[in-house]
Amino acid sequence: MNETPQQALAAAARARGVALSALSRMLGRNQAYLGQFVNRGSPRVLPERERRMLADFLAIDEALLGAPPPASEEVAVPWLAVRAAAGTGQMPDEQVLRSERLPRAALRGAGVAPEAASVIAVTGDSMAPTLKDGDRLLVDARARRVAARGGIYVVRRGEAVLVKRLVPAGGVIEIRSDNPLWPVERVAPDEIAVIGRATLLLRRL
Repeated sequence: MNETPQQALAAAARARGVALSALSRMLGRNQAYLGQFVNRGSPRVLPERERRMLADFLAIDEALLGAPPPASEEVAVPWLAVRAAAGTGQMPDEQVLRSERLPRAALRGAGVAPEAASVIAVTGDSMAPTLKDGDRLLVDARARRVAARGGIYVVRRGEAVLVKRLVPAGGVIEIRSDNPLWPVERVAPDEIAVIGRATLLLRRL
């Protein structure tokens, strides 16, 4: 049976030969503070700073005192089953195919919250050389408003899903392709639905 943080603290204090009242004073608390934590469960959880001080002094793992487990270094990001076409558009299929594990640091560096992240594959050549057929994009679903300077977005137009460079131009949105062979289109904002902004290119070399 696993010890509770209260039991672990009491046992470690006994092993070290130090009173809970002395440990309470070390934390800058009144001398009854840790006694109430052990015997009455108040506070219910020790603050992080106090937990760390106690773990260091008693030479025990902070997890024994209730520290949460460390966050995984990777995040499971849903992979959208549709392929965002860098071309005329792909018809969407089912919404989520599977998940892909990405480094948490990569999401943090791209400024994407894990709950807003998804991965989508690119097909076609209209965004070449920026994007190639088979590339994967990290998409931020929170970034659905087209930035004033534009950016690369995954959008739904009718029943098709596209990845294009969107640029506001007066009262319309310009849909641009990085491949100069593709023409610029101009649409009203309500003609497209922005799924999210492409924030990171995931290219397998």
